[in-house]
Formats: sequence, structure tokens, C-alpha cells
Amino acid sequence: MLTELLTGWIGHQRWFAGKGRPVDGLTIDSDVELAPGLRHLIVSVHQAGTRDRYQILLGCCEYDMPDKLRHATIGEGLYDATHDADLTGILLQAMADGRDIGPLRFRHLEDVHIDTGQRSLVLGAEQSNTSLVYGDAYICKLFRRLIPGVNPELEIVSALARRKAAHIAQPYGWIETDLDGETTTLAMTQEFLSNSNDGWALALASVRDLYASLDASASDAGGDFSAESFRLGTATAEVHQELASAFPTGVMEPQEITHLVEDQRRRLTQAVAEVPELARHAPVIEEAYQRVCDVAHKVPVQRVHGDYHLGQVMRTPTDWVILDFEGEPGQPLAERRALASPLRDVAGMLRSFDYAARHLLADHPDAEQLLPRAVEWAELNRSSFLAGYSAGGGRLHGEDAVLLRALELAKAVYEVVYEARNRPSWLPIPLSAFDPGAPANL
Repeated sequence: MLTELLTGWIGHQRWFAGKGRPVDGLTIDSDVELAPGLRHLIVSVHQAGTRDRYQILLGCCEYDMPDKLRHATIGEGLYDATHDADLTGILLQAMADGRDIGPLRFRHLEDVHIDTGQRSLVLGAEQSNTSLVYGDAYICKLFRRLIPGVNPELEIVSALARRKAAHIAQPYGWIETDLDGETTTLAMTQEFLSNSNDGWALALASVRDLYASLDASASDAGGDFSAESFRLGTATAEVHQELASAFPTGVMEPQEITHLVEDQRRRLTQAVAEVPELARHAPVIEEAYQRVCDVAHKVPVQRVHGDYHLGQVMRTPTDWVILDFEGEPGQPLAERRALASPLRDVAGMLRSFDYAARHLLADHPDAEQLLPRAVEWAELNRSSFLAGYSAGGGRLHGEDAVLLRALELAKAVYEVVYEARNRPSWLPIPLSAFDPGAPANL
């Protein structure tokens, strides 16, 4: 029975959000034949009183399973068709044609051409989604866990593309359906940046070079990254300005600022209860939060990236490109689409520089000796990013510095809980946000 096969299979997939909890039941909400041998399923997974929906591309093989697809087997004659390049071209063709197949709608942006002759390959690095790379031209992201509503990434990138904004990957098409009466994004296709490197990898190369050059400073080592940090800051500010032009903006009044601070205080209390090592830093964090209430009177808010770090940016041969405008995937869609201070993104990138500088020190035998170099690298690149952000028109003055400090510490509190749960050896990295000179190992 198909539901039994899917129940046994889905819990082992990287993108399944309910790992570690038993599946109480699975039902098939939608089953659409896209072409002979290819079905599109939407399934509901029930766990401990909760329900999550996922999409599956189901391949059906009448004969022996080809060796190249055995790793994707679901059951006899059935497999995950995202791995079958002979079938996934149908998605690209349907987007190019603007077809409707049952309840599924395949669409493309106006004035774009989609080369339907490209063959796909599954990108192996992702956790929550599945991306198909078509040749060196396109990347199609399938949103495995479905939340009713338009995905923020499709909404933002399409709006910026219509404005011909820089620093984004060109969108081409998307797939949608209706869930709970709402138009819901199933997948989107963008330009694939084949000749590019992600910011995290480039930053780590710089840090490794610094650690290997025992007598060089962060600005003198062969891997100096500060010029790129400046350019990235400028690109970030320019994207924030485009977002403010493309979407509604607002102002957070004093009462709303107070509510925001109170919410962060509650999260701090919960974090201290879960991670006792955080308790000695609580006064520093509380003081930063209180300063926001004392100083900030009105805070401009707008659409932002929402999950901004070095892994979300790509350096092409000519520029920085910003990706993944989804926001934090685990948060409700309304929260991911809510207006926020653009300094939230700035704070996220500042934390990412600290991570790049320090994560190689986790369990490193020479961590204490290298710590001053990590601090130097982080300070240089943080300041360069902020200088670039200001040069690009980003707002950074007066009370903004107070809010930025509070947002950065709030992000670090979140990171403390995450690392304690998932990577305990990395816990000193976010803890260092409250005491930059702290040892690299607990």
C-alpha cells in the first residue's frame, strides 16, 4: 500500500521536519499525474496531534529499477523522481508553457525565455528543500514542507526583478496550487550562479590563510577579506533600499519597541533555563535591551531578508548576489513576511563574521594562541561590512547603533540555544558575543 511505503520512507529524508518523532499516520491529499511514470503527491503527515504537508515527486518504474535510481527507491517500482533527469525536464517544460495540470499551475515571468533542453541534477547540500540544477542555467527549488501562502522568496525576488534590481538571481518560473484556500508556492526556478562562490566558503579560506600566516595581521595576510566585506555591505544596503521601494514600509512606535524588547527578554529567560552557561552574561544582554527602550523612539521597518548570513550570499565574477529570501523556514509565514528593521539583517551578518572567524577553533589544540587572530579578523570584517553598508546608503547612526547591538545579542541568544541542542562544541562561538575576549573552548 502506497501510504505505508511513504510512511516508512519519509522519516529518513533530510528535508523531513519531524525526525525523532513517530509518524502516527500519513494520508495522500493530492495525487496528480504529470506525465506517464511521474506523479505529484501532496501528503499529510500526522505526529503527536500535529499535521504537516509535504510534496513528493513519485516515479513509477514498470520494469527493473535502473542502478542510477536505486538509492532513491521508495518501494517496489516506486522512487523519488527528483533524481530522474529523464522526468524532471517535464517541470521546466510545463513552466515554459504556462500549463495547468489538474490543481497544479506552472507559471513563468513575463519576457523570460526558458531553455527546456537542460537536464537536471539534485543539489546535495540542502536540508529543508530539494533543489534541481538544470545544466548551468537554472536552479529549481522544491519546497518540500508546504505552508499555505506565497513563499516570501518568490514574492521578493519577483518584485525586485521587475524593478531590475541588482544583487539578486534572476527568477524564471514557479509552480503553485491552492491549499486551505490560499495560493501556495510549491517550487520556484531561478538563475543558477555556476561560476560563483558562496560567502561562507570565501570567508573560511581567508581565515585559514590568516591562521597559517603566523606573523601576518588580518589585513596583511594573503586571504584578506575586508574589501569583499565592504562590497557586501554596500550590496546589502542597496537591496534594503530596493525592498523599501518595492514593498510597504512603516514605523515601529515606542510601545511596539517595548513589546519587542519584552519578547526578547522572555526568550532570554527561556534560554538561560536551557543553557545555564548563559546566565553570567544575562546582565550584559539585559542592559543592551534596556538601552533600546531608553534611546529608540521610532524605528523604521520594512521587508527584510530575515535569515541573513554568509551562506546566503554568492560572489560572482562581478558582484555579490543575495539568495534565499525565505526568512527562517521554521517560523510562521506571517512572521517571515512581517516588516522589521533592516538592522536585523545587518546583525545576522555581523554574527556570521564571528562564526567564520571562530568556528575553526572548536576543539583546536592551538585555540588559545589563535584566538586573538580570530578576534582581529572578525573586527576587521565587521567594521568593513558596516562601512560598506553606510557607503551604500544604509542607515547607521545615533540610536541605530543601540538597536543593532541589541539585535545582535538577541541573535546570539538564539544561537546559544541552537548550538547547545545540536553542536555543543560550537557553543563558545555565540557565547563569545557577550565577551569577545573569552576563551575559544569551555
